[in-house]
Amino acid sequence: MDDVHVLESAAERSASPETVLPMVRRLQESRPDVLDRLVDGPRLSALGRALLAVLEASNVLGRLCLSDPRALEVLDRLDEAPAVRSDDPDALAGTARLAELHIAGRDLLGLDGMEETGAALAALAAAVLEAAVESAASPAGLSVIGMGKLGGGELNYASDVDVLFVSAEADAALDALAVMELARTCFRVDADLRPEGRAGPLTRSLDSYRNYWRRWASPWEFQALLKARPVAGNPTVGEAFADAAADVVWGRTWSADELAEVRAMKARSEELVARRGLTGRELKRGPGGIRDVEFAVQLLQLVHGRADPAIRSPSTLGALRELGEAGYVSIDDAATLADHYRFLRTVEHRLQLVEHEQTHALAPTPAGRRRIARLLGFQDTAGASAVERFDDDLRRRLAEVRAIHERLFFRPLLEAFAGTPTMAPEALERRLSAFGFADAKRTAAAVEELAGGLTRSSRLMGQLLPLLLDWLSVSPDPDLGLLGLRHLVVRSHHRVQMLSTFRESPEAARRLCLLLGSSRSLAEALVRNPELISVLDDDEALASQPRAHLVADAELRMERAEDDDGRRDQLRRLRQDQFTRIAARDLLDLDDVGTVGANLTATAEALLEAALEDVCSRSKTTKGFCVVGVGRFGGAELAYGSDLDVLFVHGDDNGGGWSPAEPLVRLVHGDSPATRVYALDLGLRPEGGQGPLARPVAGYRRYFERWAQTWERQALLRARVVAGDRTLGARFMEEARRFVWRAPLDDGDVAEIRRLKARMERERIPAGEDPEFHLKLGRGSLSDVEWTVQLLQLRHDVPGTSTLGALEALVAAGHLTSEDAGALGASYRFLEHTRNRWHLVGALAGGAQKGDSLPTRAHELSRLARSLSTTPAALREEYRRVTRRARLVTERVFYGIDRR
Repeated sequence: MDDVHVLESAAERSASPETVLPMVRRLQESRPDVLDRLVDGPRLSALGRALLAVLEASNVLGRLCLSDPRALEVLDRLDEAPAVRSDDPDALAGTARLAELHIAGRDLLGLDGMEETGAALAALAAAVLEAAVESAASPAGLSVIGMGKLGGGELNYASDVDVLFVSAEADAALDALAVMELARTCFRVDADLRPEGRAGPLTRSLDSYRNYWRRWASPWEFQALLKARPVAGNPTVGEAFADAAADVVWGRTWSADELAEVRAMKARSEELVARRGLTGRELKRGPGGIRDVEFAVQLLQLVHGRADPAIRSPSTLGALRELGEAGYVSIDDAATLADHYRFLRTVEHRLQLVEHEQTHALAPTPAGRRRIARLLGFQDTAGASAVERFDDDLRRRLAEVRAIHERLFFRPLLEAFAGTPTMAPEALERRLSAFGFADAKRTAAAVEELAGGLTRSSRLMGQLLPLLLDWLSVSPDPDLGLLGLRHLVVRSHHRVQMLSTFRESPEAARRLCLLLGSSRSLAEALVRNPELISVLDDDEALASQPRAHLVADAELRMERAEDDDGRRDQLRRLRQDQFTRIAARDLLDLDDVGTVGANLTATAEALLEAALEDVCSRSKTTKGFCVVGVGRFGGAELAYGSDLDVLFVHGDDNGGGWSPAEPLVRLVHGDSPATRVYALDLGLRPEGGQGPLARPVAGYRRYFERWAQTWERQALLRARVVAGDRTLGARFMEEARRFVWRAPLDDGDVAEIRRLKARMERERIPAGEDPEFHLKLGRGSLSDVEWTVQLLQLRHDVPGTSTLGALEALVAAGHLTSEDAGALGASYRFLEHTRNRWHLVGALAGGAQKGDSLPTRAHELSRLARSLSTTPAALREEYRRVTRRARLVTERVFYGIDRR
């Protein structure tokens, strides 16, 4: 058998014959003198095996073997690493490529494992950077800091080489730029992890870094510093930076808010993978992928590393070993994660070796994955192809990584609570605190009770408990959520309902944990309405019911009741059911603030309609009567805590006879907040509290003509019939419109509205609420937007009952610019959404509220911010931003003060 035949036979058996054969034939043509070195009798020589391994794995290194005579010499001496030339910038790239070929050869032949390969690639990048520093004649005080996989000593073939530059010199940016340009001839060098990213200076002094970390750094930037280490340049400056970075990372306590922010960032990355249709093929950011391992390891380091220096390794596998040995991760889980991480990183290496592309996704077709499968040693068998066997193995590994990732933070806690601790009590407390559980002892007791309740009913649910704790930990108040789960579990009927749902839908379980950990009032409502748990994963089934259905349901329920107390109770239960649906969709971000307001309004209208029908039917009266909504009720913009501002209108022929007004108020308003369906506010009626509850249309007409004031025109802008006799209501609305639009506002009217608004700003913010961050009455807040819109409507004859709808109408009529309307609308939406969320998150037992300003207590502000997927500082900053813009518009348009 001649040498050519041996060589081509081996190429045909390779992982990619269609790639390898043409390269082998080109080598025969260009380098016939080396054929005898590639073959040893009937088989390949050691050099031949090395060459074939490179050709079948890497197109780009294969081309290097054909074009550079030195390449075969490198493969022939894999026990000797070639040196990187630092004395000649032109030779740097060529020698670096040969050094990479040496690393790949050892990797592909199995001489080095994944860890050794990553470390060798990182060492090569560091050598290139050192050579670039020397060749660029950089100042003596410049140091290059390795970040990411370079800092961790675990580089990929096509990784970004993430760096920071620190200098003892005043300005070394040009020197750092020269280093980057030279190093980029060999690697993708990226300095975007520096403070302020691309907008920040390329180099900083150590004091400048410290100042940035102290004042502005985000949590993810501290996480990134886990892997910071000096790799080139001045070692003294580099070590000083490393010491300072260690101090700032390990010298701080990580709050639950910060960890939640980091976890949310990872969740957004996974959502992006899903949107691109890469789930199951994306090895790095997808579920069960490389980031699942790295992220879990880093979070455990951040939680426990402050008190335990032994787990601070910048290497993922090194840190994982340390975490396992110290008991922060079970030995079995640590071993499984390490094994799967090596496999996933090896697959990533094989993908990137082909053309040096920064890819982490497998090809979508079996044909595209065949080369990778064969390179990894999977062979066709009688039962399955190499690709099928590879796909099955990959799916198994991704699933196992994901399962461990999801339970990693909480399973050791459960073991400790069960009496088999693997961590010290102080470590358990740190982990609980970092993930939002405030009281370690109370949490331990709750988990023990919860675990007992679950496992009595289902062993499967006992295994689900770590996941439940994980889901609770990302809710605004994990302790509250845990308490809610306990309340459900201790009731036999509720427990059966909950476990059945969890078995069928983990998504329902996740959503339940979020809702229970978000709102005390919603948790109480779910305990009273456990049947809603089964539809938490069904967006449509969770929607509030249409008005007609609600009216019919309420009437049917009240017919069965024996007295007013029973009827009121039925209305309250129906309202609570609708509140649960609306609040759940709100907290799950399924509905925007406009939809929430419309649904709350529709519920109130339906129950008021049913109550009026009941009152009239029991009195056997047919006299006309209607309810007119004003304020937010009339504008269909109710918030969770809104009263119902109403006017009552009765028929002209009623005289001094019976009116449904008083029994309707008794039924709906109740005798106390505990028995109340809705708080009815009739304070806007003519003569206020001194006037009769209801008037005929003619009585309203006389009042409008003789005594009504300018503010009452403003109030009736939002008047709308919400229940009762629609014909009578239409007659009233005709009189109301005649009054509101009888004449444009004169200067005296405008001055009166402005005086009233100014007095309200001075006097109405309740004691104990923060005027600087008041959602309703602060500068640029909801009242500013509403009063500005209403003044413009009255001045320019622009009807409209809702604030946002009137804004659009004013823009369409040319009385407000799109920019000004945008500023007012943005403030309204943000503040109304935040106010609604604070109503849910800040509710006390029984639904009592804490006011309409951003909370002043740190832990309460933290809960609100987490519910809004932001941080306390960012929430306050967004308040300032939107209200500042809205206030400028209010001052100019409402008060006539132009500060531009």
